[in-house]
Amino acid sequence: MAGPRLDPSLYRDRDLVPIRRALVSVSDKSGLLELAGALAEADVEIVSTGSTAATIRDAGYEVTDVAAVTGVAEMLDGRVKTLHPKVHGGLLADLRLEDHARQLGDLGIEPFELVVVNLYPFVETVASGAEPDAVVEQIDIGGPAMVRAAAKNHANVAIVVSPESYPAIIEAIAEGGTTLSQRRELAARAFSHTATYDSAVAQWFAEGTLADNGDLPAHLTIKAERLATLRYGENSHQRGAIYTRAGGHGIAQATQLQGKEMSYNNYVDADAALRAAYDMVLPAVAIIKHANPCGIATTAPNALDPIASAHLRAHECDPVSAYGGVIATNGTVTLKMAENLKDIFTEVIVAPDFEPAALAVFKAKKNLRLLKLPDDWQQERMDVRLVSGGLLLQDADRFPDDIVSVAKNWELVSGERPDDAEMENLIFAWKACRAVKSNAIVLAKGNATVGVGMGQVNRVDSCRLAVERAGDRAAGSVAASDAFFPFADGPQVLIDAGIKAIVQPGGSVRDEEVVDAARKAGVTMFFTGERHFFH
Repeated sequence: MAGPRLDPSLYRDRDLVPIRRALVSVSDKSGLLELAGALAEADVEIVSTGSTAATIRDAGYEVTDVAAVTGVAEMLDGRVKTLHPKVHGGLLADLRLEDHARQLGDLGIEPFELVVVNLYPFVETVASGAEPDAVVEQIDIGGPAMVRAAAKNHANVAIVVSPESYPAIIEAIAEGGTTLSQRRELAARAFSHTATYDSAVAQWFAEGTLADNGDLPAHLTIKAERLATLRYGENSHQRGAIYTRAGGHGIAQATQLQGKEMSYNNYVDADAALRAAYDMVLPAVAIIKHANPCGIATTAPNALDPIASAHLRAHECDPVSAYGGVIATNGTVTLKMAENLKDIFTEVIVAPDFEPAALAVFKAKKNLRLLKLPDDWQQERMDVRLVSGGLLLQDADRFPDDIVSVAKNWELVSGERPDDAEMENLIFAWKACRAVKSNAIVLAKGNATVGVGMGQVNRVDSCRLAVERAGDRAAGSVAASDAFFPFADGPQVLIDAGIKAIVQPGGSVRDEEVVDAARKAGVTMFFTGERHFFH
């Protein structure tokens, strides 16, 4: 049956569009009833689906089911509800055009002036570790179609994709309708919303393809939304901003509990600190300066406060460089650790949590930035780096969970196999080395760094730097190198300083010279067969 004829002159060149009919279908029910109440009070017809309709109806508001509009019941377990001309005709009709108005009248289709849709929780389902079939069911089809249709037709329809926009819409209802500028802004948010959603779906499929056949994806889509504009970038003359990526669970998703605004360099160092601290199984602390460790340590045996112990041991590695550093822990920051930090200038502390008493101590340091990691924080599976004209993609450099078992298969090429405690120390040094910019040399004693040599253009200089920083502590320590020694001069620097064991990848054409130097000195040396460059 044909519906009432629409007069296009009422819509042509009109800024304010009154809201008479709204389509509401949301996964996130936050603020829904407040919005439904405002719509009902203004005599707006609410058309809705499934659980959204039930929620509104249970609150006592009148709702028209989509099935009553389309004449077709939901089918295929809800996969098909709104994909119908009587829905999308009402969304896409440009009522400034006489022919569109005529067609709606002929087909008995009524237009919508407001669409409120947010999409199935795809990202959250992926983060929960759900099985692939369950993840696929959270790929929204009808939702994005409605969002894009309404956004395209923003001259006539207001599209809302987030509860954050509800207050402005409620105000617009009271003031007689939405303005063109408001609808245009909402449309921009809507297209960004669907683009982010589609990027997350594409990324999940790409990662699944990677897991299935070992190939890196032929096409890569990375979508991120600006979280904040920073004061400046790496230097004061550079612009800077922080963006969050759909499905991200890292430093960009951390909650700042106190302190000054985060800077570009703060974020870089905080991420580097996480890289170091979260490689460790025992309670650990990493102190970072300019993206390199000043110290990394795990707790001392039988420590009363493991995380405070780890911090003190990390700090002892290089107290001078730790001034103004960034700290990350893999455990809750305790009162004791906070008290130990009272007189140490620190830029940022990143942790999974903070004891309330620790937060009370930190209040006196108003500029100190405290970042609480998201509960679902996790290390990235892939690393992405921009280069001019493109980007590089690689698997994230991760240690196996069973590294202790893996270490049993390291090739012993010199000296005697250490006892379990010393092997644990060697594993610690090997892990810590991954967090140091190449060329990297780490000296460790008792699962704490005592000297770090980083970022040199040759390995022998890194050895000298690590030994110099360790001083007397070098004697009796162990050393780790992120890549093979091309000559025996680097290991000789370590040997002369009193290092008793060295772990390195091996693989140099001069390995025999290097091993021979270790044998002559009676120094234990392992080849891991794997390097850990970090440029």
